[in-house]
Amino acid sequence: MEHLTWRGAAETAVLLIAVFGTWAYTSMEAALLDVSRQVTRWMIVGVMGLGLFMNAAISHAFDDRAWAFVIPLLAILFGACATTALAARSNPLREHFQRTLVWITASAALWIAGAATNPDARLWWWGAAALVDLAGTWLAHPLPGRTLSDSALGLDAEHMIERLRLFFIIVLGETVITAGRAMTDTPLTASTVLATAGVFAALVCMWAFYFGGAETVITTTVATSSTDPMRTVRLGINCAYLVLAALVAFAVGSELAIAHPTGHGSATLALLLFGGPFLYLVTTAWFFHTTAGGAWKERLVAAMTLIVTGVAAVWLVPLASLALLNVVLITTAVTLTRAHRRLTNALQTTTTD
Repeated sequence: MEHLTWRGAAETAVLLIAVFGTWAYTSMEAALLDVSRQVTRWMIVGVMGLGLFMNAAISHAFDDRAWAFVIPLLAILFGACATTALAARSNPLREHFQRTLVWITASAALWIAGAATNPDARLWWWGAAALVDLAGTWLAHPLPGRTLSDSALGLDAEHMIERLRLFFIIVLGETVITAGRAMTDTPLTASTVLATAGVFAALVCMWAFYFGGAETVITTTVATSSTDPMRTVRLGINCAYLVLAALVAFAVGSELAIAHPTGHGSATLALLLFGGPFLYLVTTAWFFHTTAGGAWKERLVAAMTLIVTGVAAVWLVPLASLALLNVVLITTAVTLTRAHRRLTNALQTTTTD
């Protein structure tokens, strides 16, 4: 919000990858080690404490608090790895630790180099580190000549799906709080109230994209998968990076729209307001196409519609842009709710047969 430039977007992306990466990695390790074990719970408590300090340094990570951000970040990653190594009950889990440790060590050198350099060069070092971490997560930390079967790890897939669902709820809730804060900082007028209501309606629609039957599709897919339910979990985590980025972009666009509901339109505002939902829909379309095999075409059609309406929004006042956005999102929410119902029935019928 305070750095509406391409560099500001790049810095935000780097920090997003780092912060969500620690959540995703810790959640996976907890699910692999069994969340009911004391050692797992203490690991989570430790991560929470370190995360408190890491997150407190976010706003000045590219200024004078680079070490305050990097030290807790690396402590979380290496600490979770150490816990896995010591508490793992099988050879495949220890193999998982070794592979992950190699990737974390590679990125750690880049995180440290970035913290030690000047703020202008820091983005390049940390950008490389974030890409290494992201590639490791998306590719499941591969090593040359060494293979590891997902099924050998014994992941509690349903538990991880639940964790992702709860994380999504939290992020949506934070976006609602952002809209409320923006309204608090703006003179209370009819246009401000309407803009805030429009933002809330859009968030409800994005909530409905998943909770309007999509969660049932995913849990059914995991429950009925006879081959590799962990694949669905891994793809869900991979998509969550982009979904989170989409909601961050929409939250910033929402603040701008609420602050100046009758002001001039702009490419920046249109990119944030319409680009966020577009990225959300495209990402989840890919996820549903590769996992459940349905309810993805509707998402792509809606995403293409957002491109057209987003271009038109450049010349519209923010309040009109929100109204146009709501028409697209409400229509999409109704369409997807029906598509999810049909897909769930089809999956259940296939399993029965």
